[in-house]
Amino acid sequence: MAVDDTRHQISLDGPWDFRHESGVSGTAQVPGPWQAQFAALRHAMGRATYSRRITLPPLAPDQEAVLRFGAVSDRAVVRLNGVELARHEGGWLPFDCPLPAGTGPDSLLEVDCHLPDSTEDFAEIPHGKQSWYGPIGGIWQSVVLEVRSRAHLRHCAIRTTNAGAVRLSLDGEGPAHLTLRDPDGAVAAQSDILLSGLTEASLMVATPRLWSPDDPALYSLEVALPGDLTRHSFGFREFTTRNGRFFLNDQPFHMRAALDQDYYPETICTPPSTAWLEDQFRKARALGLNMLRCHIKIPDPRYYEVADRMGLLIWSEIPNVAQLTEVSSRRLRQTMEGILARDGNHPCIVIWTLINEDWGTRLCEDASHRAWLAQTYDWLKQRDPTRLVVDNSPCQGNFHVKSDINDFHYYRSIPERRAEWDALTAEFAAGAEWTYSPFGDAQRRGDEPLVVSEFGVWGLPDPTQVRLHGAEPWWMGTGGTWGDGAAYPHGIQDRFDELRLARSFGSFDGFIAQAQAYQFANLKYEIESMRAQAPIQGYVLTEFTDVHWESNGLLDMNRNPRSFHQAFAQVNADVVIVPRVAHYAGWAGEVLPLGLCIASGGVSLPAGEIEWRMEGQGGVLPAPAAAALSVVDTAGLALTLPGDGGNRMLRVDLTYRAGGQVMARNHVELALYRRPDARWPSVSAPPALHPALLALGVPLADPDSAQVRVVQVLEPSDIRAMQDGARYLLLADGSNGCALRSDPPRREPPGLTWVDGQSGLPPGREAQLPNMNQVARHGTMWRGDWIAGFSWIRREGAFAALPGGPVIDLSFDRVVPHHVLTGFRTWEFGGPVLAGVVVGWIHKPAALIAERRIGRGWLLASTFRLFGDPPGQDPVATPLLHALLSTAASLKPDPGPARDSP
Repeated sequence: MAVDDTRHQISLDGPWDFRHESGVSGTAQVPGPWQAQFAALRHAMGRATYSRRITLPPLAPDQEAVLRFGAVSDRAVVRLNGVELARHEGGWLPFDCPLPAGTGPDSLLEVDCHLPDSTEDFAEIPHGKQSWYGPIGGIWQSVVLEVRSRAHLRHCAIRTTNAGAVRLSLDGEGPAHLTLRDPDGAVAAQSDILLSGLTEASLMVATPRLWSPDDPALYSLEVALPGDLTRHSFGFREFTTRNGRFFLNDQPFHMRAALDQDYYPETICTPPSTAWLEDQFRKARALGLNMLRCHIKIPDPRYYEVADRMGLLIWSEIPNVAQLTEVSSRRLRQTMEGILARDGNHPCIVIWTLINEDWGTRLCEDASHRAWLAQTYDWLKQRDPTRLVVDNSPCQGNFHVKSDINDFHYYRSIPERRAEWDALTAEFAAGAEWTYSPFGDAQRRGDEPLVVSEFGVWGLPDPTQVRLHGAEPWWMGTGGTWGDGAAYPHGIQDRFDELRLARSFGSFDGFIAQAQAYQFANLKYEIESMRAQAPIQGYVLTEFTDVHWESNGLLDMNRNPRSFHQAFAQVNADVVIVPRVAHYAGWAGEVLPLGLCIASGGVSLPAGEIEWRMEGQGGVLPAPAAAALSVVDTAGLALTLPGDGGNRMLRVDLTYRAGGQVMARNHVELALYRRPDARWPSVSAPPALHPALLALGVPLADPDSAQVRVVQVLEPSDIRAMQDGARYLLLADGSNGCALRSDPPRREPPGLTWVDGQSGLPPGREAQLPNMNQVARHGTMWRGDWIAGFSWIRREGAFAALPGGPVIDLSFDRVVPHHVLTGFRTWEFGGPVLAGVVVGWIHKPAALIAERRIGRGWLLASTFRLFGDPPGQDPVATPLLHALLSTAASLKPDPGPARDSP
């Protein structure tokens, strides 16, 4: 509610005296949570008191003074000169505190704040991501002392239709003059009305300008009572669904959104300034985003005000509880009522979410929770029919009951889990049953738009760009309990140095660049695959900015852009050229099919053409006309890959023109391989591998004369042969489970049976040659979901012939290991480990290719899957096998004396 000088406001922001029950005291800046200001209170909940002197200006007989709090977390007791004035519960919403008549001009204002902890009822209060990133306590939004007329407007709710109707619900007393002004300030309508408590009124605007991202036209309503004038901003906007599609002002709309946690580098949840919000929203628009999903919190009201002005749609959510009870259910509904009262007039808000990922509810186990969810959906639709409502925004293990949008969350890393991503996306696009309750109580209409409402992977920020005042930010010391420890940022460069990763990445900056390139490649592929599915009407990528240790943002915590900032808008656009590529690698001189389609987004497109360019080649491909929100196929390309030169990465640039305009640009990166022309080492191998090796031209020999012995599991005789000088390639690709050796190791004393039915303890990784363990990635942080694992191959020796790198790219999707090798010391990652993986902020190092001396001989072990396709079909598998065999053959046996026979 904006006001003019009929209401005199004195800001109480600034320094307040502060003391926490733990004994920490000092000066606190208001607004701002105490966790952002006192290092000793970073994770503190409990009770604290803020105090300051205030001066009350003289009041006329018809005036009153009131304290207006934007938000205090979570409970507040307000006292003036030791006398309690008010109590408030709920840490996200505003409340007023009238001052009693006769208040002196100089008074002591005290606010007792209480944020309950786990020993109290924290689980039953709407707390949102405080359970992730840390608690938020104290006066975190602005405080003003307001002098106003006793006969003032208490509330104004505005609803519009795009036909020009303006329906008002006004709470006040006395005669009021209503003036409605258009975006240029001209009077568009006016009326006189007598207010008597809650009063309904209406106005009409002929041919209103509709609010949209392209034209965020804002109207204002002036409500003038005797001695009281208020102004209220609103817009004409309708966001609807029809036949599985979104429409904004009856125009087709494709959602391109990002999750926004609304956290800030120094102030946690308090925006540093309006200018800061404007800057980050400009960056959102530059990235091609047309919506932000403000995630399970209620932001500072400036957030919505700036989004209104800048034309950014907002999907907003109630902060979740941890346990649904009668008390927490009441608090959730009260919170939603408060959201509607404070924020209901904002045209930018188009969607509400009640629950995220079943947090607080137990939809699978409790039918009453499912009933509550459907009833609460109905209640909110009745309270606000102008917006869409999502009941539960689900992920694996939970579902919808009754919703306006059929959305779902899933995370998969690419190339590690490309096949799973593609399968999930295809199932979802086909209207998978697993998005709704399987218990017979789903109220699915069947025409709800499909939205992948969370997806993406981590990159990493440049640590030098997230420093604050020249020092590492405090939040880099958090996150240790997430991702099995992989989310802990502090010491990342030390871990990089300790693991000798500079040998593979050149420098720490090189590693950060590769991590960001990996993130972009993932987002690009996943967006393109969703855009290729016409039923999917939008997506919400995770996320807009990094949040403390959670490093999957398009911007870092300080709002610095990633390295792909400029390129991202080409794929995150309304109209997109979508490549359909079966395999991102090809043989030199051969033909590689490249399917191409056009995803039209919210516009209809006439027939056009796609121009393509690749290393001097090029041409033009006709593109058919496309209706809005459709996907149209072209004839595609049959690319003849260059037959000269070495292995390298190829870039195919694509430009789509229609109606005389460039509508979209995109590119595809392919790995070009020449078939190995160097000699293959002679090998011995298990009979099962003979057909594939012979088809590749690998000469087979008996073990004693072979240059390299290839095995898929080690027998005791193999260990003895290595000790005597033999060279081995161990293909630990999972075909033998997770056993590197055929003989199980002896177990250690004592011989008690604990869990697995066997006595004794299993030996450590150094108890048996080859002193390494094979571990399945599935079920571990190496699997590759939300927190990315960065898999790399050092491009040295025989592996220098592999194009790209060092992080493996989409061309490796057919050979990506499903297992890792553990048991290596940190120093070995700069030497004997030739390929490996690190997770998140460089944690959990493991090997994918490693060499190890065994006696006088050598072992080279690899977990890459090289025999999943017919021999010679995969352009990556064959050169990778050649590099492995060449490396193994180059290992020099120790010429020392032979091992003594036992």
